[in-house]
Amino acid sequence: MLAQGVISTPKISYFSLLIVIGLTVFMAVYEVPGILRDWVINQNPVMLDSGDIRDGKCSTQKGFFTTCSAHLNYTYNAQTYDKDVEIMFVDLHVGDYETNLVISGDHPDLATLSLGIDMLWNRIITLVVFVTVLGGASITIIFQILRAMRVRGQLRHPAQLVPVPVEITAFDRRRERLAVTYADKIAGRKTGRTAQTQFEPGQEPLLIGEKGGKAVALAVWHGGTALPVLLDERLERIDMATEERATALAPLVAELGGRPPQLLAQRKKGPTIWARLARFFLVVLLIVGCVFGYWLWYVTSADSQFTSPAMDINNMMPAPLNLWGCDQLKKRFGDQRAPFGCTASDYTSWK
Repeated sequence: MLAQGVISTPKISYFSLLIVIGLTVFMAVYEVPGILRDWVINQNPVMLDSGDIRDGKCSTQKGFFTTCSAHLNYTYNAQTYDKDVEIMFVDLHVGDYETNLVISGDHPDLATLSLGIDMLWNRIITLVVFVTVLGGASITIIFQILRAMRVRGQLRHPAQLVPVPVEITAFDRRRERLAVTYADKIAGRKTGRTAQTQFEPGQEPLLIGEKGGKAVALAVWHGGTALPVLLDERLERIDMATEERATALAPLVAELGGRPPQLLAQRKKGPTIWARLARFFLVVLLIVGCVFGYWLWYVTSADSQFTSPAMDINNMMPAPLNLWGCDQLKKRFGDQRAPFGCTASDYTSWK
């Protein structure tokens, strides 16, 4: 039998779960109604030249996360409407946005900005990515909490113990208690799963060596549990008689040369300055290559001249590349309004 409470769940896990779920719900509630509205409007859009856009403003966070809001006032079929509109999308735009008021021909009470229609798929993809990432993080945290709870329940029943070495990945000493995070990725089942445990004052994990700069400790599998249990250096976590404990410890103490080694913080040697510079320039080259390839696809093959953020990238290109790109776009969309980056002084015709 093993002592109870030897598998713990960090309190930060519960706090993080609440934060992630809250962000997921906020994103869904904040964005879904606006996307559904603009999806309906996009089925039969009607642009109103007489509409009034007030207090329009856009703000960009982290260089690409953009939110825009405005108050819309318009009259259609002798009926006056007042609407507040907010949209969110990802863009690399520099400068102001040009937009118009658009309503639904089928439902004139639905109104939005033409910018919201242009960015509709951008907004949908942005929402899907955020909800997928946050929802996936929530599911992962819930799974880890439930797995630890299930293991704690299984430890209440006797089962065969199978020793296994585990890697100490992190530890923290607070108020005479030691919290240790360890991973099963050295030998045995090698599940790669990570677990956390807390040692009582005076207890230390049973360290048996070192591998790759990481301390290696002794744990046991309790029957078919999903997580191994980390042992203490005096084997007090195992329910056994004093003589049995001494007999079990004797070969370990002899092998380790007396008292088992203590858990000490080790300073990890980082990469050299040249390795860091090489990684940095490699990342820069990859980013530049991806951006250039995306821009090339936009000016030669995109289905719309208003594809974002491609038109903003085209605007930031050096003058010769920008001019060549605009010429390629004009060949396909010359009979339509010019996109940002290719407009003349009237902001509508091609330059």
